[in-house]
Formats: sequence, structure tokens, C-alpha cells
Amino acid sequence: MQARFRGSGANSFVISNQATIHTRAPTPENMSHKPNIFSPPGTPLLDRTVGELVAERPGRSRVFQAFQIDFCCQGGRTLREACDHKAVAHESVVEQLEAELVAKSTPAPNPAELPPHELAAYIFQTHHQFLWRELPRLHAMSERVAKVHGGHTPSLVELFDVFCRLEEELTTHLMKEEMILFPAIAEMSEGRGEPVAVGGPIDCMLQEHSEAGEALARLRELSHGFQPPPEACNTYRALFAGLHDLEQDLHRHIHLENAVLFPLARALAERET
Repeated sequence: MQARFRGSGANSFVISNQATIHTRAPTPENMSHKPNIFSPPGTPLLDRTVGELVAERPGRSRVFQAFQIDFCCQGGRTLREACDHKAVAHESVVEQLEAELVAKSTPAPNPAELPPHELAAYIFQTHHQFLWRELPRLHAMSERVAKVHGGHTPSLVELFDVFCRLEEELTTHLMKEEMILFPAIAEMSEGRGEPVAVGGPIDCMLQEHSEAGEALARLRELSHGFQPPPEACNTYRALFAGLHDLEQDLHRHIHLENAVLFPLARALAERET
């Protein structure tokens, strides 16, 4: 059986089970985060600071991270200055920021209406690829926030530990779906190959979904509903916004599999036998 849905992320992703970090008491150097000052209405995007842009829409942090623009400690730079510092074309960054805004406002079709093989492909392209992109990004931010702020907020150390365990579990979970279960469902849906017993693998996936849900609930609890304190730095804010996005996307992801794809796969397997 060929693993048709396996992506490059699954091949290159490194599983990390090391969630132990050493915290230290905050010092003036590593806690010197200045509050964001917002520009007057109508200020051109390039003349607004990177910090205020992320504070306004935390999802923009993904764009700045892609261009390696520091929106935390160097958040006081204008977007123009930050681009010049990194020798990045202004237009390229502005285009990505505008695309991020459009992506959040564009309605999506209902994937539950797709046939099983197309639904499996949709889940892979939409939700699996989201996780392959987001998990390393959130790992780096949660580790940084725990190291810098965990000395006076111990819950951030536990949050990093819970995230690391969730990350490890999701990594193996995605690979099992992409390399085994999804190709089997696609073959049955398209009438190719021999019938495959999918009941056992699906039961395993359902159990792992339940465990992921428990981890998400704990992350929400530790982060007080993903609400950073008023004095939080931009990395702190971007982390909590990213965890909130992770929760929302994973809830949709799990719903599509538990309530739509897996029942369809069981029905296909029963029809084939």
C-alpha cells in the first residue's frame, strides 16, 4: 500500500520528548519588554511598529517569523526599519500581511460533503499541514516563554511540558494516519485494491483524539483561556494566540475525522466484506 498522503513535513519532523527546562529568576535584561504604543489612525503600515502590528493581530507573528523579523525585543522598530534591517523587500512583507488578513476573512466550503478519499486529502492538506507548520513554531515560543517568564509564573513551565507531550503524540498520530489509515480509506473509497480492516486503527485514532482533547483542555486552563497578562511581551502574546488557533483547528480536525471520515470508512469496510 502506497502512502499517498505523506507530506514532506512528516519525513523531516524530529520528535522531541525532552520537555525539561531550567528556569531562572527574571532579570532586568531578559524582562525589559516595553509596552506597545499604537500609532494614530491612518498611519501607513510601513510606518507602524512591528510590535503594535502583532499586538493588534497576533496571527501576524507567523509572517514576521517567516522573514526572521524580531517582533518581541525589537518590536519598537517600524515595519520599514525592520525590513531594512533584514534586507527584506517591503512589498514582500506587506503582501504576506495582507494575505494573512484575507485568509482569516474568507469563508470556506463544507468539507463534510466530500467523498471519503477527497475528505482524507482535505484533512491532510488543511489540518495536517497546519500542524506540521505550527508545532515547531509553538514549541520554540513556548520554550522561550517558559525560560524567560517561568521563574515567576510556574504555570508556564507546566504549559511547556504539556505542549511537548501533545506535540510528540500528535507527531506519531499524524504519521500513522498519513502512512496507513488515510491511504487505506482512499483505496476503498476509489474502489482500488483489496478490502482493508480499519476498525482497529480507527479505534486507536479515536483514543488518541480523546487524549489530545484532554491536553488542549489543560493548555487552556494553564493559560487562563489563552489570555496573556497585560504586561506580557509580544512572544508571550503570540504564543497564547497560536495555542488558541491550535485548539480551534484541532477541534475542527478531530470533528471531521470522528464524526464524518471514520464513520464513512467503517461503512465502506462493511460494504466490502
